[in-house]
Amino acid sequence: MLNALVIAIGVALIATTLNDVFQVVVMPRATGRRYRISFYVWRVIWYVWPKVAWRLYAADSDRREDFLAVFAPLMLVSMLGLWVVLLIFGFALVMWGMRSGITPAHGSFGTMLYFAGTSLLTIGFGDVVGRSSAPRLVSVLAALAGLSFLSIMTAFLFASFGSFQQRETFVVTVAARAGTPPSGVNLLAIAGYSLTREDLSPLMIDAQRWAAAVMESHLAYPMLAYFRSSHDDQSWIGTLGTLLDAATLLMTTVDGIRDGQARIFYNVGRHATRDLSRYFGVETPQGSVGIERQEFEHACDRLVAAGYALYDRDEAWQRFANLRATYAPHLGAMASFFEIPPLQWIGDRSALVVSTHGETSIKIHDRRPSDGETS
Repeated sequence: MLNALVIAIGVALIATTLNDVFQVVVMPRATGRRYRISFYVWRVIWYVWPKVAWRLYAADSDRREDFLAVFAPLMLVSMLGLWVVLLIFGFALVMWGMRSGITPAHGSFGTMLYFAGTSLLTIGFGDVVGRSSAPRLVSVLAALAGLSFLSIMTAFLFASFGSFQQRETFVVTVAARAGTPPSGVNLLAIAGYSLTREDLSPLMIDAQRWAAAVMESHLAYPMLAYFRSSHDDQSWIGTLGTLLDAATLLMTTVDGIRDGQARIFYNVGRHATRDLSRYFGVETPQGSVGIERQEFEHACDRLVAAGYALYDRDEAWQRFANLRATYAPHLGAMASFFEIPPLQWIGDRSALVVSTHGETSIKIHDRRPSDGETS
């Protein structure tokens, strides 16, 4: 009875681990989180990691960002090791339940761990072998699991880093158009000053493809969402918010610019923010536009200075507020969850300061604006 119970526990552990690997690595779509070892491990450690980062580097934003950037690659490597350890432990339990058919006889559990490890990693020294058919079958299955795991993980790593590079290439491209840190107002203003307004529609077409790719890849492989950008003041969440704000301004505020592609991107981007925030389970306040009317007026002044004609500001504000309220809460919640440094209109609003002269500015924690960069 004890041997049968140990074998059952080992089989359950192997099945749970392989199911987790299948859901995370093989399934090309979002999957449920129940009975997923990796989901709970990532979520629990991410709950602690940012707190440690702020405690260690509260006054040093650069080192804090470096510490946060270590999380995703370290966890990815750790999960690979955890899956291997769980498989070895599960096969060791099964083999220990069948130890009467394994040579040398009366082997300890440590010997079974060694036998399972050499079988899974296809080393096979031959000092511990199965004498009966059941242990031999289990050792062959362990070797098959090891080979399959190695080949699948190799392809997975290449696919993951390929998706990351494609995501970041577009992030850098948008930053070149929208400044660093980027914002939707900057994107339109720079296009106005540089006389490249006709490029906004092609940019929105590229943004549609990028947002759809980010949504699909980050739902299928959630660990990609934790990978931070390689450059300061840039992130995939900030880029998504920048493009959504720019598209919303084109649809509601700017007159004389074709906004068809912006409307299509708005639908794709809003879909992405909703699905991703729901999948990661972030708490999302409803119905908040995320900015004040005074900030909107300041943005309108910048657009006028850049050469744009605007609709009536009262009507534009109402339309802008209604549309932005559909994605801003999701976007802000994800920015807080992933510890993205605040950008204009995106992220933590607790640092909002209104001066006595009526000017509105945002304090970006302890980061100092670089030369030529406005606060």
